[in-house]
Amino acid sequence: MKKTSIVAVALCAAIAATTAMPVVPASAQEQIYVPLFTYRTGPFSGSGIPIAEGMHDYLEMLNQRDGGIGGVKLAIEECETGYDTKKGIECYESVKNKKPVVVNPWSTGITLPLIARASVDKVPVLSMAYGLSASAVGDVFPWVFNPPATYWDGLSMILSYIGGKEGGLEKLKGKTLGYIYLDAGFGKEPIPLFQQFAKDYGFNLKLYPVAATEMQNQSAQWLNVRRDRPDYMVLYGWGALNPTAIKEAARVNFPMDKFVSIWWPGEDDARSAGAAAKGFKMLNWHAVGADFPFIQDIKKHVTDKNLTQTDKTHIGALLYNRGVYNSMLIAEAIRTAQGLTGKKAVSGEDVRRGLESLDVSPARLKEIGMAGFTDPLKLTCSDHNGHLPAFMQEWDGAKWVKISDPIKPMMDKVGPLLADAAKEYVEKNTGWPKRTEACDKSS
Repeated sequence: MKKTSIVAVALCAAIAATTAMPVVPASAQEQIYVPLFTYRTGPFSGSGIPIAEGMHDYLEMLNQRDGGIGGVKLAIEECETGYDTKKGIECYESVKNKKPVVVNPWSTGITLPLIARASVDKVPVLSMAYGLSASAVGDVFPWVFNPPATYWDGLSMILSYIGGKEGGLEKLKGKTLGYIYLDAGFGKEPIPLFQQFAKDYGFNLKLYPVAATEMQNQSAQWLNVRRDRPDYMVLYGWGALNPTAIKEAARVNFPMDKFVSIWWPGEDDARSAGAAAKGFKMLNWHAVGADFPFIQDIKKHVTDKNLTQTDKTHIGALLYNRGVYNSMLIAEAIRTAQGLTGKKAVSGEDVRRGLESLDVSPARLKEIGMAGFTDPLKLTCSDHNGHLPAFMQEWDGAKWVKISDPIKPMMDKVGPLLADAAKEYVEKNTGWPKRTEACDKSS
């Protein structure tokens, strides 16, 4: 199911150039096409809906408040994937001839087959903090971007946090860590690194895969957890898997303060387990809440005018803000591409350059109303991720509370493994093209 939220035509505009290159005014028919792959239906909709809302509302706010980006309005179109890889590929095939400037698969399973298509179709893939961790290596994957941190970065941060609670990573020797995860591309992505960490630090690793068809039936996995008695549990879940895992952990009396997740559970996931969820932890890299200028602009220009499907109770929630963050990256890449090329109606090739030269500085964050919301981000030709630190937050029974300073990824461990994984990807995919895309001096 596809849904067009707005297909707008920009009025002729000429603005003062803000870069060294003169900017060519947009014609009356120009627009920038931004498709959004979303899933507002199905077993993953609990996660997908607020993300779709945040993505749409930020871009629509730019249309309503600013007339788009650089004088060109955004044509925003949703394509419903249901978090299904086949439907995701169908969405991609349905939009690629409309000249999208970027695609957002919002699924590791959908991202993986698009990696090979992106360079051929000249469409950059933005897999924001998900997808193939090795695609952070821009020299090998010039068309794929996965900022601000990879799943491998996230796992290293989780282990750093756990090690800190135990008095050092060396103290993990002889302990048991359990890993409960969606048995799909997303959940499988961190396993090689987790296995390497187990070898390096001498802990036992227990795997508890959950099939997509069994997300709400995890009793067998948690009976095994009760039997194995791991010292910590790590969660990489999505959709209905997350609230079920938290409820099952409470049911078998697993200590919630030893249950740590990657950055995907939302408030409803924790709230569903009631008071027993108190102490559950997860990584995050941006603020939760609505007390930011950009949120107030969304309310003023979009939600208060009913130019959206958004449930207003979601505004400022974790996954809503995550969707906004994703669209901020899109908008800033478009703006950067306009500056690099001097064009208003930029193409996918231009936005690839914009992503590769992305520099969301503290001053820029303040300018767009996001000061204090997230950290600055800079990407380069060789680094398509940024590998930003994240902080740990804890569910206090009603809301997320930040409980740690920023935790840096263990790049001494992750960096070489990313390089090796990128090399292995090339070796397995015969004929993988060497990078020919020029690197802008600014990146």
